[in-house]
Amino acid sequence: MQQIAHFINGQSQTSEATLPVTNPATGQVIRQVAKADAAIVERAIAAAREAFPAWRDTPPAKRAQVMYRFKQLLEEHADRLVQLISEEHGKTVEDAMGELRRGIENVEYACGVPELLKGEYSHNAGPGIDAWSNFQPLGVVAGITPFNFPAMVPLWMYPMAIACGNTFILKPSEKDPSSVLAIAELLGEAGAPPGVLNVLQGDRVAVEGLLDSPEVEAISFVGSTPIAASLYARGSAGGKRVQALGGAKNHAVVLPDADLDNAANTLMGAAFGSAGERCMAISVAVCVGDDSADRLIEALVPKIQALKIGPGTQRGLDMGALVTAEHRDKVMGYLEIGTQEGARLVADGRSLTVPGHEDGYFLGGCLFDRVTPEMRIYQEEIFGPVLCVVRVESLDEAIALINAHEYGNGTCLFTADGEAARRFADRIQVGMVGINVPLPVPVAYHSFGGWKRSLFGDLHAYGPDAVRFYTRRKAISQRWPSAFETTHAEFHFPSGS
Repeated sequence: MQQIAHFINGQSQTSEATLPVTNPATGQVIRQVAKADAAIVERAIAAAREAFPAWRDTPPAKRAQVMYRFKQLLEEHADRLVQLISEEHGKTVEDAMGELRRGIENVEYACGVPELLKGEYSHNAGPGIDAWSNFQPLGVVAGITPFNFPAMVPLWMYPMAIACGNTFILKPSEKDPSSVLAIAELLGEAGAPPGVLNVLQGDRVAVEGLLDSPEVEAISFVGSTPIAASLYARGSAGGKRVQALGGAKNHAVVLPDADLDNAANTLMGAAFGSAGERCMAISVAVCVGDDSADRLIEALVPKIQALKIGPGTQRGLDMGALVTAEHRDKVMGYLEIGTQEGARLVADGRSLTVPGHEDGYFLGGCLFDRVTPEMRIYQEEIFGPVLCVVRVESLDEAIALINAHEYGNGTCLFTADGEAARRFADRIQVGMVGINVPLPVPVAYHSFGGWKRSLFGDLHAYGPDAVRFYTRRKAISQRWPSAFETTHAEFHFPSGS
C-alpha cells in the first residue's frame, strides 16, 4: 500500500512507523502515512536551518518569481489535487476546488512580497542623520494545520513565510496528507531550494518536537481551542512567536426585514457545506421574533431534506462524508444531547443511507429549534452538519447573546436595514463580520482571525498580518560626519530638534 512520505530537504523520506489514511466515503484504508519520530523531526529542523542563510539572502524579487511559478503549477495540477482532497477528507470535489482557489489567492498575494517588504525611509531625521527601517525574516518557522482544509490552511502560512525569506516546516493533519505532499513537491518544482519547505507527517511527536525546539522561531496553528491555548502557552513560554487559531460558534442573526429566501439559501451552504467541518460554518441562526424563526425553519426543512449527499468524488453533490467514524459518532452524540436538553430536532440526518457506501461516514443535515444558551449544543463547537435556531426578541438581545459566547470567530446579519447593519458591525465582539454574507472569510489581501478564545496571539493569519508575523522590523539610524565638522561629547538624550 502506498505510503505518504515526509518531504525533507527536497526529498521524500519514508518511515517504518505509519498511520492509516481512510476514504470517508467507503470507510476503507486507502493509504498509509509516515509517522515522524524525534530523529526525523531533528532532520527536518536541520534541513530548514541549513537552507536559511542562502534563502534569506536571495533577493525578494527572485523569491517572488518562485511564487509566480508555484501559482501556475497549482492551477495546472488542480484537478489532481482536489481529487486527493476529496478522497481523504470526504468533501465534494467542487468544495475542494473552492478551497484550493482560496489557497492560490494567498500565493498570489505572496507574489507581491518585494513591495510588502519595503521599509520606511526618512532623510535628515536628525542633523546629518538618515533613518530607515526594514523587515527581516525570523529564520526557521513552522505551521501545524488541521484536517478540514488540507490545501488552503497551509497556503495561508508558508507562501508568505517563505516569500519573506524564512524556511518552513509544515506538520499537516495525518487524516488527509496526500494533497499536502503533492503541493510541497510542486513548490520544489517551482524553484524553491531543498530545505526551504519541509513536511513532517505524523502525530503529536512531530508537533511537540517543533514546539520544544529552540531553533524554531515561530509557530502558526489552526485547530481546536483547547489545543490552541495549550500550544500558545507552551510556545510563548519557550520564547517563540505564536499565532494559534482556535474554535468557533458562528451565529447568523436574521431580522424580520431580511430577505428570507436569500437567508435560507445562503444559510444552507454556510451550515452544511463541507458537512459543517469549517471553522467559519454557521452553526447558530439567531432569529429575531417568532415569526422570523417560524418562516426560516419552514424554508429550511425542505431544503435540508433535498440535500444531495454521497461520495465527494462524484460531481454535482451538496455534501460528502464526515472525516472519520469517530467524528461522525461524536456529532451524532450531540443530537442525542440536544434532544435530552429539550431542543426540538426538526430535521434528523441520522437515518441517511448512501446506497453502495453503507460503510461510509455519512450524516444528513440536522436542524434544532428552541435552542437556549445554557444547552451544550449551543455552547460547544459541534463541527458537523447541525444548525441550531435560537429565538430572541430584539437585535440588541442577539448582539448580547453573541458577545457573551466564549468564541468570536465569525458572524453575520441578514437585514435590509442599513442602520441595523452598522450598529451590528460596530457593537459585535467578533473578528470577522458579514452583512448578508454568511461566510465572511477575508480575501487574501486582508487578514483572517477571530476574537476571544478563537485566536491566541496578536496577529491574524495571512494578508498584511502575515508579513508582520513572519518578519522582524529593524530600525537603522546612520550619520556620516563631515570632514569639516567639529564634534564634541553630548550627554543629553538625542532628539531631532
